[in-house]
Amino acid sequence: MSRHIQVTFDAHDPRAQSSFWRDVLDYVHPGPPGVEVPEGADPLAAWDDFLTRIGVPEDQRNTHSAIEDPDGRGPRLFFQQVPEDKAAKNRVHLDVRAAPGLQGEERMTALEAECARLVALGAARVRRDEPAPPLSAGYIVMTDPEGNEFCLD
Repeated sequence: MSRHIQVTFDAHDPRAQSSFWRDVLDYVHPGPPGVEVPEGADPLAAWDDFLTRIGVPEDQRNTHSAIEDPDGRGPRLFFQQVPEDKAAKNRVHLDVRAAPGLQGEERMTALEAECARLVALGAARVRRDEPAPPLSAGYIVMTDPEGNEFCLD
């Protein structure tokens, strides 16, 4: 039997990081436990109301955040607040599959378009690695707003 996984990010600002990755991956913020969030309503506002109602002090309301694949196929991403800065290159990173099945210039054009969208969301471009068949179809290395590396693949 296979296992479900959750990918956990250490972050200074869990809400901002989860919102960035929500927009990158077309994920959603789940609502608070036991709270039905109406269609079109902001789940983060529902969390604010929930945390206020259960007495969580305001300075502790951005210690955790999560996003989920609305189709239930991808892993849940969890963001936890930590005090320390990122110190080195990630040993594990996400590959965002932005051009599956595409090859050559068509692939790189699709990756460049996605790179521009993600830069507008707060990502930074690090470098472009050109296709080198048969071992590499080409990719773009980026960082999220807190400096975590990921690839557009």
